[in-house]
Amino acid sequence: MVRSTIEAIGAYLPSRELTTTELMSGLAVEAPLDLEKVSGVRARRVRGEDEDSFTIALAAARTALDNSRYEAADLDVVISCSITRTRGTDFCLEPSFALMLRNTLGATRAIHFDVSNACAGMLTGVLVLDRMIRSGAVKRGLVVSGECITPISDTAVREISEKYDPQFASLTVGDAGAAVLLEATDGPGLDYVELNTSAAYAKLCLGMPSDRSAGVALYTDNRAMHNESRYLLWTSRQQRFLTERDSSFAAEGYDYLIHHQFSGPAVELIDKIAEREFDSVMPPKLAVLDKYGNTASTSHFVVLHDALRDGRIAPGSKVLLVPAASGVVAGFLSVTLGDLRV
Repeated sequence: MVRSTIEAIGAYLPSRELTTTELMSGLAVEAPLDLEKVSGVRARRVRGEDEDSFTIALAAARTALDNSRYEAADLDVVISCSITRTRGTDFCLEPSFALMLRNTLGATRAIHFDVSNACAGMLTGVLVLDRMIRSGAVKRGLVVSGECITPISDTAVREISEKYDPQFASLTVGDAGAAVLLEATDGPGLDYVELNTSAAYAKLCLGMPSDRSAGVALYTDNRAMHNESRYLLWTSRQQRFLTERDSSFAAEGYDYLIHHQFSGPAVELIDKIAEREFDSVMPPKLAVLDKYGNTASTSHFVVLHDALRDGRIAPGSKVLLVPAASGVVAGFLSVTLGDLRV
């Protein structure tokens, strides 16, 4: 059976580090909470003066190609999944980011399109490319995202004025790029990837122009977002999926679990709920939240690249990626890794 496999992975983190202590010192009001304690974010990377979404995405894509046995000209498709699409000070809708990346990389024969699905963007791009490969439409492609998202932190620092402010979640984000090259295989690879959206929660996390200044802002109702009913969107969907496969969470034998990097305490709660719902101990978690923060659509693959680079994952490992994105998007991706060079 033809399936897709991760042939190469790349990531890019800007060199400038900003600690949570440094960020919170810029608030106009006294900090109402210990953000590092309640979020788990100690620091994050912040774009340089000459960096934007495009340059960050391009750097990640080039790193993936450097780690691949293929050249850009060998790609059949390029899929861009950035939430932020800045080149300089411009937010680009046309031409597509995928087209600009394709041309700059030299992937001249690749079809190209953008996919936008909040922080589940790259997982959505992988789902689409996986289906294209399984159908025989393409043999290999690149899914890439560059997130220059810390401008929402800049807005939050300027504007937060209340003890409970809907912009507090903006203080946890960091800039990063990630790219993954998938190709057709008849061996180990993507076991399955499924996503679902529950619009009942759609208004709880919204990015838009600030209602008080010229900046871009993110407004999140954290109390409503972080509750058991939302977390059950993952467990209930995967439970049904595994039951239909005559399997169980324990029987799948996952070696590692990667959650979306948004809140350390929230992830601990999710795991407790998951252990109850699946009647199974959760596998070891891989995370970079403490040093990179929430890097939006790139987060799962930044974690995976980081663990591979540090030698914390061996070839043959089975990894479960679990998204949590505005929309609200839940789901799961299971992948068995080959011998990847990073």
